[in-house]
Amino acid sequence: MFVTVFGQKGGVAKTCTSVHLAAIWSTQYQSVVLVDADRNRSASAYGARGLLNFEVAPIEAAAKATRYAEVVVTDGQASSSQEEIKNLVDGADVIILPTAAQTRSLELTLEMAEHLKQFNVPFAVLLVKVDSRKAKAAREIRQALDAAGISVLRAQIPLLSAFEKAENAGVTVDQAVSAAGKSDPRRMIGWHAYTKACEEIAELAPKRGQVIPIHPIGWDTTPLEKRQVA
Repeated sequence: MFVTVFGQKGGVAKTCTSVHLAAIWSTQYQSVVLVDADRNRSASAYGARGLLNFEVAPIEAAAKATRYAEVVVTDGQASSSQEEIKNLVDGADVIILPTAAQTRSLELTLEMAEHLKQFNVPFAVLLVKVDSRKAKAAREIRQALDAAGISVLRAQIPLLSAFEKAENAGVTVDQAVSAAGKSDPRRMIGWHAYTKACEEIAELAPKRGQVIPIHPIGWDTTPLEKRQVA
């Protein structure tokens, strides 16, 4: 399974999402590789301490690193370049667009969806940095995406300080600890949210021998049980 995570701007938890998808799948598969295709090398910096339970490979070494991988997650470059988007989409089974519950983030995601229309690859939005105190804003973003015909995962990622603590330590959120060395009390909320996202994403990936009819915006709206299998 090849999953690509990207958007048009930084700061939308793109690398955090890539790292946690890879981490969760690494508990289910023998070989998972995260390919760092971002010029800022954010994923490589995250894994620099060697504490993640999967390999992080730069894009230049991707061919060799992913040769025997069962799951490949690509942390893509934040860009609106048509050529860069095409390069990232090529070979992907599913595209994930992390989107914060903010107007500007929504606008950029709508623009990205327009770019993705021409590609025969399913994609979906993952709402991230969802502030529990601003539930209305998240609902409005979800409604706007639904109205535009863009699929949104049911799972959404909460805004938690545990994510920042984890990144600073080079670990995943389930291992986040405070400055005093105590486990963050909300760390598992973040981990379970990404676990739910992984379950949904895996359902979107075309199975071997399966013919997936794609909606004009790049999204398969056919129920799983009705999809054609070659």
